[in-house]
Amino acid sequence: MLESFINYLEFEKRASPHTVLAYKKDLEQYSEFVATAFESDDISNSSHAELRAWVIDLVEMGLSPTSVNRKIATLRSYYKFLMRSGIISKDPTYKIKALKTPKRLPEFVQEGAMANVLDELAYEQDFDGQRDKMVMEFLYLTGVRLSELISLQWSNINLLEGNVKVLGKRKKQRIIPLTNSLKKNIILYRKVFEETFSNICESDYFIVNNKKEQAYPMKIYRIVKHYLDLYAQTSKRSPHLLRHTFATHLLNKGADLNAVKDLLGHANLAATQVYTHNSMEKLKAVFEQAHPKA
Repeated sequence: MLESFINYLEFEKRASPHTVLAYKKDLEQYSEFVATAFESDDISNSSHAELRAWVIDLVEMGLSPTSVNRKIATLRSYYKFLMRSGIISKDPTYKIKALKTPKRLPEFVQEGAMANVLDELAYEQDFDGQRDKMVMEFLYLTGVRLSELISLQWSNINLLEGNVKVLGKRKKQRIIPLTNSLKKNIILYRKVFEETFSNICESDYFIVNNKKEQAYPMKIYRIVKHYLDLYAQTSKRSPHLLRHTFATHLLNKGADLNAVKDLLGHANLAATQVYTHNSMEKLKAVFEQAHPKA
């Protein structure tokens, strides 16, 4: 049934390759545990006690509550799938509770630091330099995910209407407006792109390596880390950090929470609300500094 579940995730739920791989590894790890601890070779028949024993084992191994909770979520998805398929009649994860996790505010890059990264740095004028600049600008000015950026094609960008069409999680499409400055820089980037690789085809990827091949995730990570290392005072320097920064800066400037939710492609408002805490921290700082009775 494990193979059927993986196919369900991949082709019906259209989960990302990263999610599919993570679920597969979790279930294989659990299978190894019950085979060793309970001499069972069929996890579809697992009991609540077996599941709970694995959770306890993970905690005793020193896994963080966040990692344990992700594995619990995997189990819940798997046994719900088995119930819908008629393989089991009772969900053994019903009484499994998630572990308490400390709330952490998403990190973000300060506005001044982002201005330095985008406006003060001297990016090389060759293709690599202008591609790197476009990566930094696009991630920060649109808030797209890493996976969305590398799958973007030139045909998705409409400069006349000033927007980009993005295919997000579970193949959900959304349209993000482009700022005037970003539109101008896309035109400049397009010129360098065509000078390097000849005319652009609609199916060409927007961000590519110097062989005109689709950029791979680690390449984008390296680009972002390289430039953020120069200015960002954060412990993390990743593409996702720029997505956090995009959302936080919008909310700090008074953007509507629902509008930010739609721009980010979040399925529900709860995922977006975490950024309001950063905005509140800024308001508190302003209050304490400016109010005579603070």
